[in-house]
Amino acid sequence: MPKKILVIDDEPMVVRMATDGLTARGFTVVSAPNGYEGLIAARGEKPDLILLDIEMPDLNGHEVLARLRKDERTKDIPVIHLSAVGDFTEQLHAMEDGSADYITKPIKPAELADRVEAFLDPAKRARMEKETHAKTGRLRAISDIMHRGQD
Repeated sequence: MPKKILVIDDEPMVVRMATDGLTARGFTVVSAPNGYEGLIAARGEKPDLILLDIEMPDLNGHEVLARLRKDERTKDIPVIHLSAVGDFTEQLHAMEDGSADYITKPIKPAELADRVEAFLDPAKRARMEKETHAKTGRLRAISDIMHRGQD
């Protein structure tokens, strides 16, 4: 049975790009255009992975992730943030909130599919989780240095 990916993003072009890249690799893709509908879809569809935009007009990605983590039905679904915001502090915030990874848009459909495939492969996932942990540490150090300069 193909793995199911939920894409929560308010930009139709991003949803289309993700859908095209992921379905070409055999994934089933469902989508939601905003955070509220994304929460409903996550509960009903029970995806294997969620790709979640951060900047959305109603509930932002951080709020959606917090609600997913509080719900018994969705708390264990891995979430990868997608965002046009490449800011170190924003990436750190996402990682500390429990995001499995952070992908900066734009990204090519094949690259996105590669990252999703790797994350869903149990052998590769352990390596990716170590890389994410190391990335979070680097982001924290960069953020600390940046904020020291503002004091």
